[in-house]
Amino acid sequence: MNILDRIIADKKREVALKKKVVPVAQLEATDLFNSRTHSLRKILAFSSTGIIAEHKRRSPSKSVINFNHNVEDVVLGYQNAGVCGISVLTDGKYFGGSLEDVLLAKASVSIPVLRKEFIIDEYQLLEAKANGADVILLIAAVLTRTEIKYLSEFAQSLGLEVLLEVHNLEELEKSIMPSLNMIGVNNRNLKTFEVSLDYSKELSVHIPDEFVKVSESGISSVAAVKELQQFGYQGFLMGEHFMKTDNPGAEAQTFIQELIP
Repeated sequence: MNILDRIIADKKREVALKKKVVPVAQLEATDLFNSRTHSLRKILAFSSTGIIAEHKRRSPSKSVINFNHNVEDVVLGYQNAGVCGISVLTDGKYFGGSLEDVLLAKASVSIPVLRKEFIIDEYQLLEAKANGADVILLIAAVLTRTEIKYLSEFAQSLGLEVLLEVHNLEELEKSIMPSLNMIGVNNRNLKTFEVSLDYSKELSVHIPDEFVKVSESGISSVAAVKELQQFGYQGFLMGEHFMKTDNPGAEAQTFIQELIP
């Protein structure tokens, strides 16, 4: 099994266990479940920088990135730096995150919060809404077209925006549908964790103009963002570049100031 296969196998067990102890009715009863969400798509569409800053503590490719800061301090620093949205890793085993991180982020900032997770079940969408997420991620590599359609439409019914992540043309072609808001190209191969910005460049011409284009992972320079903007990208999801520093918010602020035209 590759890394992605192991993650999904663990995720299926995790979701099955959660369903046993936290019923859907309990999720639907939270105050946040009926709260209004913020649109990341609209902010990205009118932004000149498009930075989505990520909070993550570790990853399979880097065992430790940053365990030294509170979620609320990091995301508030990001907001003050002028980012368009916050991405929060919620997988525990492989990324050191939790749903509580989304909740704390939501309580700390007024910009859109993305729950970044390996979503395989509608239950996880209900969790996302109940904990304050505005946007959810669907990964084409682990879902069929039928699953993408069902989950994206269900997310939209909850008021959640959908960022659909692809890695190659085959995944993109099977995924394009009206219930998506943004299409992201992951520059990191989730099976090998190798990184190349060429993935974003090559797929850009195949993404229909009605979707906001987001480039994800492996972005570490202002020059890279400016280059990708020439390929039509309006969103840039960055995590490790900021999180590996002593002050992620300050690093994001410096980066954005250099990026502003």
